[in-house]
Amino acid sequence: MIRLQRITNPGNKFYQYMEKLITESFPPEEYRDLDELRIYTETKEIFHNNLIFNEDTSIGMISYWAFDKFYYIEHFAIDSKQRNGGYGKQVIEHLKEMFRHPIVLEVEKSTEKIAQRRINFYIRQGFVLWDNPYLQPPYRSEETFLPMQLMAQGKINCKEDYPEVKQCIYNNVYGI
Repeated sequence: MIRLQRITNPGNKFYQYMEKLITESFPPEEYRDLDELRIYTETKEIFHNNLIFNEDTSIGMISYWAFDKFYYIEHFAIDSKQRNGGYGKQVIEHLKEMFRHPIVLEVEKSTEKIAQRRINFYIRQGFVLWDNPYLQPPYRSEETFLPMQLMAQGKINCKEDYPEVKQCIYNNVYGI
């Protein structure tokens, strides 16, 4: 059975595992400085940094933002030793049951095979790929915007809701 355990203290014994998963699963330009992540974990009420468990075994991590009209998944990673066991699908199903609003996330553009596999995974879970032009703001001042795309699941409309969703993410997640 899948469950999430929120981490609010970087001194928590699970926190190091969560950081390890982020740094192994994402290129540095796709996650914030780890010192800043620790501060967000401790101080931002709408930011949820979680370990994912299957029964009592930690299998991954997910961080998300709980906004008034939608949830934004910032990072989601299954431990490389646990991949291809159906856990990703189980986690998404768990989130859809747990969340009372639509879910939005960023994905790399589908120019590479791994990006297309990721997009197809989310499509199979009921997400829709939005075709609006979207650039992920940089996490660090010396970096540039990254071409990405948004995907959404639930009662949310690409044409109507995109400007508000984008502005909310830019303001709250990236500080723009």
